[in-house]
Amino acid sequence: MKILSYFIILLPWFISGILFPFNPEFFKTLNLPFFNPPGIVFAIVWPVLYILIALSFYLIFRKDDINKNYLFAYLLNFILNQTFSLFFFYLNNLTFTLYNIVLLFFSTIYLLIETKKVNKVSFYLLIPYMLWVIFATILYTTIFFIN
Repeated sequence: MKILSYFIILLPWFISGILFPFNPEFFKTLNLPFFNPPGIVFAIVWPVLYILIALSFYLIFRKDDINKNYLFAYLLNFILNQTFSLFFFYLNNLTFTLYNIVLLFFSTIYLLIETKKVNKVSFYLLIPYMLWVIFATILYTTIFFIN
């Protein structure tokens, strides 16, 4: 039952990848900075981060430590994370994507703050996500301004 609960928490994180998959035709039209990693890096990093995010939530959910501030931070971050693919890969809207990534950055900080109040292990599991969101924000902001 525990594994099933974990997978129910994990699966929604992959929704945007299914609904709004990577669009190579659009991506080829973009000027990319020298520090843009190869596509395989994204294909490895995001699933690992989603596993850590889901595990972080699961540890809190399992102990019934969910409060309204934490839940709001988690859901806000989830929505912003998922809508990035909508704006970037499906709508190809660079401006909406910029707003989205900036909001995602701040919502990730908020998520870490609220998580730390509830469960320290869950907080530490989110640190790689925060580091990647920092990198993604810098990368995408650069893409926006050079295009």
